[in-house]
Amino acid sequence: MRRVLILGSTGSIGKNALRVIELFKEEFKVVGLVAGRNKEELLKQAVKFKPEAVALFEGEFPKELPFKTYVGLEGIENLIKELDFDLCLAAISGSSGILPTYWASKKAERLALANKEALVCAGKFIKETAREIIPVDSEHSAIFQALKGGEREEVKRIILTASGGPFWNRENLEEVKPEEALKHPNWKMGKKITVDSATLMNKGLEVIEAYWLFEVPPEKIEVVIHPQSIVHSLVEFQDGSLISQMGVADMKIPIAYALSYPKRLPLTAREENLSLSLFGLKLEFYEPDLEKFPCLKLAYKALKEGSYYPTVLNGADEVAVELFLKGQIKFTDIPKLIEETLNLSDFKEPKEIEEVIEIDRKAKEKALEIAKRWS
Repeated sequence: MRRVLILGSTGSIGKNALRVIELFKEEFKVVGLVAGRNKEELLKQAVKFKPEAVALFEGEFPKELPFKTYVGLEGIENLIKELDFDLCLAAISGSSGILPTYWASKKAERLALANKEALVCAGKFIKETAREIIPVDSEHSAIFQALKGGEREEVKRIILTASGGPFWNRENLEEVKPEEALKHPNWKMGKKITVDSATLMNKGLEVIEAYWLFEVPPEKIEVVIHPQSIVHSLVEFQDGSLISQMGVADMKIPIAYALSYPKRLPLTAREENLSLSLFGLKLEFYEPDLEKFPCLKLAYKALKEGSYYPTVLNGADEVAVELFLKGQIKFTDIPKLIEETLNLSDFKEPKEIEEVIEIDRKAKEKALEIAKRWS
């Protein structure tokens, strides 16, 4: 039985992971739960799964709980140091998950990785410390599985599929409202990642993540729009073979795979609506419009520049999305703010992960300064 620590247990990935664990109690034991500020949900989870320890980024716990409690970033670090676990599901959203993911990667036998920012901003450091990384994102899980069909030197290209979000075939994006951007056609996700899906920045971050996960050059990583979200990604080999992984749009499938690999759990026998019906199936693929969705182009640029650029890209995007959701900038201002932040940034290449965190902080300050000048 694997002892599991979940970083980000109250988010959508964390909740789905707990559902998988609940279905397969004979396989997994939850020993630690970490959340941001949703204390009520965290305590409900703790009552149900009976972990040894829980932690909150922000907030306070009641006294005399039947498990250890930790608060703040230092508390999370102490929980990770003191807790005995085999597998860590890293699902804290955003750059706030970088350090906890890094700390857990030094200790866990397996890192089931859903926090893409950890690799986007600190890929070098995570890769140096982690013993094993199994991706949780549906696209990277698909590539991980498809790569089993050949040798790495036989790979011609990897192809990340993008739903395109709600606007891939909409002409005018100037007047997009936050409530429109938050209506993803296929997936249920948090607000930040949903907006990133609408701008295609989420796919840009996944391109950078794929670079670190699969050690392929940027020119071998492509993106296609696939509105149905059934083909989760593909690998083309040098003989022309295309191998894909398909399935319904449900995160429990890649989560279960990351937790149980190399074994596949009988998920469809215990959870309804996870089997894909092939009858009448429609699959469409389109080339992304980089002029209409410049965030994807900016991500490729940041990856090719390397050094601190992906960290600045991600930090500026977090600020831009937050300002958009508050109604302070337009949807089409998101890539403009990111690009200007990238152009005005000048940092040294980070030598330690703490320097990554500092670059992230300064990039966000720079993005906010730029946005204030616009108003």
